[in-house]
Amino acid sequence: MRSFKTTAFAAALTASVLMPLAPLQAAPGHSGGHSHGHGSAAIGQPGKAAEASRTVTIVMGDNYYEPERIEVSGGETIRFVVQNKGEFLHEFNIATPEMHAAHQKEMAVMFEHGMLTPTSIDREMMKMDHSKMGMSHSMQHDDPNSVLLEPGQSGEMIWKFPSSGTLEFACNIPGHYETGMVGAVQFRAGSARK
Repeated sequence: MRSFKTTAFAAALTASVLMPLAPLQAAPGHSGGHSHGHGSAAIGQPGKAAEASRTVTIVMGDNYYEPERIEVSGGETIRFVVQNKGEFLHEFNIATPEMHAAHQKEMAVMFEHGMLTPTSIDREMMKMDHSKMGMSHSMQHDDPNSVLLEPGQSGEMIWKFPSSGTLEFACNIPGHYETGMVGAVQFRAGSARK
């Protein structure tokens, strides 16, 4: 199954990188898939290391996550260790499906303007004044509900989940979500933590 998914992923990635992008405007505050440190009742908030109940390792391949699903208790704080074992740039982002859809447009803008390539991040470009590109805010991609990693890199985040909700973890780089880089966050019934 993975060989078919890998072929589909490569085709979608090639198409997304080679096709000219229509001009897109990122939403003010770059908040489509991000919480900007403030958290959101819908997705949770940054957690404290001392409150983490466990560590979950997330492996990102070129069109999949391992594991494909995460089971959490309402209010649980988890330390995520994220590893990019693929050949392309990937993201681990916890958000609602609607937030992912908005963030995918922002990521397309980042590709269009050279901040991201299929395999790398231009961190200096992300720090620049983006008002000339029609963006009124920074595009540094440093939000607490997201880890963006180049091939071979690892990172971590600590996240406190809300009591319930409809959440996914996903890669919002153009073409990745559509080819399988999305996983479910499943809340355990009746297990909210204080």
